[in-house]
Amino acid sequence: MNQNIQQKIDNWLTGDYEQSVKDEIIRLQKENPDELADAFYKNLEFGTGGLRGIMGIGTNRINKYTIGMATQGYANYLKQFFGDDVKVAVAHDCRNNSRFFAETTANVFAANGIKVFLFEALRPTPELSFAIRHLKCQGGVVCTASHNPKEYNGYKAYWDDGAQMVSPHDENVIKEVEKIATLEDVKWSGGEANITIIGKDLDEIYLNMVAGLSVYPEICKDQHDLKIVYTPIHGTGITLVPQVLQAFGFDNVHIVEEQSTPDGNFPTVIFPNPEEKEAMSIGLEQAKKLDADILLGTDPDSDRVGIGVKNSEGEWVLMNGNQTAVLAFNYMIEARKTKGISQPNDMVVKTIVTTEMIDTISKANNISCYNVLTGFKWIAALIKEKEGKEKYIIGGEESFGLMVGDEVRDKDAISAVALLCEMAAYEKSKGRSLYAKMIDLYVQYGMYKENLISITKKGMNGAAEIASMMQGYRENPPSTIDGVQVSELLDYELQVGKNLQTGESWRIELPQSNVLQFALSDGTKISARPSGTEPKIKFYFSVNTKLDSPEGFAAAEKVCNDKIDRIVKDMKLK
Repeated sequence: MNQNIQQKIDNWLTGDYEQSVKDEIIRLQKENPDELADAFYKNLEFGTGGLRGIMGIGTNRINKYTIGMATQGYANYLKQFFGDDVKVAVAHDCRNNSRFFAETTANVFAANGIKVFLFEALRPTPELSFAIRHLKCQGGVVCTASHNPKEYNGYKAYWDDGAQMVSPHDENVIKEVEKIATLEDVKWSGGEANITIIGKDLDEIYLNMVAGLSVYPEICKDQHDLKIVYTPIHGTGITLVPQVLQAFGFDNVHIVEEQSTPDGNFPTVIFPNPEEKEAMSIGLEQAKKLDADILLGTDPDSDRVGIGVKNSEGEWVLMNGNQTAVLAFNYMIEARKTKGISQPNDMVVKTIVTTEMIDTISKANNISCYNVLTGFKWIAALIKEKEGKEKYIIGGEESFGLMVGDEVRDKDAISAVALLCEMAAYEKSKGRSLYAKMIDLYVQYGMYKENLISITKKGMNGAAEIASMMQGYRENPPSTIDGVQVSELLDYELQVGKNLQTGESWRIELPQSNVLQFALSDGTKISARPSGTEPKIKFYFSVNTKLDSPEGFAAAEKVCNDKIDRIVKDMKLK
């Protein structure tokens, strides 16, 4: 075995680690040395969002020790920046060991003299973000691996605005975490008196806040019997979604029983992700059987939401993340105008890889629409920058995330479920479905279609191959794609946009990110975005065409799908 790996293993065998951990190392030495090597070959990286990895023993796994050492580094930076008077909130999801990891986190913070508000039991991630702001904390942590498979867990770190950290705090926390070299550097216990348990009281305040986001409470009341099917997919949504729907006035809610109990083994699904049809399949069956109006599903930590509706033939379909975002953004813009509560300084925010249809709708309604880098921390950073000057209404991204109002500074599936049900109620009061509304928006603003493909380059050279691919696009961008002229190249790493016809260039006023975008003369946009943690690159495609009437939808969709297929072929991505 590699000498560095063996040294780490020996340190754990001779160090002050629990005997059960040492026994597991000895077992793996005999039975699965390859797995043991993988568990120790590197230190699990504390990235800009925190930790995420497979649970188990070792420096490359999520366990008590990697969680504790990360918390000590984060605590050190909080005290450096804010002084001795520091408060944090700590929450966790339904995953195996999440409660233990949250208590470990709370104990380390408390042992460092930090006041900790620890949720009494599992809670959605957005409530953690809300708690940080409401309790005037300087930071916070939620133990979750979001929508990853059951073997994973993680640790999301937040700043005093309730958002995940951005520069310079993210880099500075990473530096402090990297300084924690041994168990002796961690204060594990001794400050238990600094921990306050929170729960129901905060739930009530959060639920009242979400209820206040309703634009048409009177329509929710009139359509109280809207037939709603909801699945928490074994996650934290069960703690708040039924209550928030009740607060909105809906009383015909059907919970998917097979997926209603929080369970870190996720027994009915492979990936507990509402983006996956498999995860929503039981809910779809129930919605079909009940002839429901809408199906909704949330992921384990309740920051992502999936939606199912009936199409024009009466068949149940799942909306993609871009369609869900379009419906939600349009509703907030349209409903606020109709209700007379819109303001001249209203703004909405999306990410650079989310559908251009939102930009089109915003422009037509004279609403400022800002584009930020991928991730809700960038939406939150823009809200902070614009506070007092512009009024944030809604933000979102294509990966099934929405954030309504600015009381929460991370994606929030709890408020999104309520909003989507209000939207369905509003459309039902007009005698149509959300699906029909989507088609009407395509007729009004143009038919937009998006797709995403991920390419993984395996083996030792995978990362180098992806880097070479990106370098090739930078140095020799294609002049045409699918026979259409490439008009602009947007390079977010170099922070430069360039008109490929005139040679004119301009500075992109966003933080650096290794993303390239090709804007074509027909409105098509193609984005290339490598993963920062694995040898994978994502390509996002957005195309559009004209739709004259609802009856032409299928033909227009085929035009868009065929165009995306040709682009993929032309770029040799398949």
